[in-house]
Amino acid sequence: MRAVIGTLLSPLQVIAEAPYLLGDEVGEVIATRDSLQGRNAALERRVLELSQVSQQFLALKQENERLRELLGSQARISADVLIAELLGVVPTVNTHQVIIDKGAQAGVAVGQAVIDAEGLFGQIVEVDQYTSRVLQITDVSHAVPVQVNRNGLRSIAGGTGRRDQLELENVPVTADIREGDLLESSGLGGRFPVGYPVGHVSSLIIDATSPYAIVTVRPAAQLDRSRHVLIVFAADEAAAESSVKSSEVQ
Repeated sequence: MRAVIGTLLSPLQVIAEAPYLLGDEVGEVIATRDSLQGRNAALERRVLELSQVSQQFLALKQENERLRELLGSQARISADVLIAELLGVVPTVNTHQVIIDKGAQAGVAVGQAVIDAEGLFGQIVEVDQYTSRVLQITDVSHAVPVQVNRNGLRSIAGGTGRRDQLELENVPVTADIREGDLLESSGLGGRFPVGYPVGHVSSLIIDATSPYAIVTVRPAAQLDRSRHVLIVFAADEAAAESSVKSSEVQ
């Protein structure tokens, strides 16, 4: 009888326990879902962290490549140099000037040439204790003595106010100059290093009514992209800086 009664009552027992069993299952499902959501959020945070690290790595890699290019630039000139970083751009209309993070404390002086990894960048025009102002070669008030690498023809490359263009001054129509010619610093005046790239001739216009040709030049330096530059010291400046540093050490 007990067996028969137990058999008859087993469906009722299952029905009675069903809410408890269902509650346990639902609880496990909810717990599993919350756990998965937590793990998913943690993974998303980790992905963002790794993405940030990856971006920083790429930025550091590019900066390292730029510094290597600068070191390669240093090998091309015989004078001592100092690496500097751009801090900002002077917000003056029609003026191409930038601020760098080296000043009088580092031995920087007015008139020193500034180059980047590709070519002549400009020159120092103002020096503070910890920063300096650089006049870029494309400024309308800037000019640099140049020579054609192919034949040594000398001229003056003046700024036009455009970052992508210089212009040669007073070039006779009979001058041996061609589009694509490399112009380099001639060293006349002693301010800029000899034989450093200034730009390439981008156009040559000859007017039959004028004795001079219109010669435009595309600058070699990355004037709107370079972040690090080299300040060039002349031999006497480098010796003076070395003696000052030696006296400071003593």
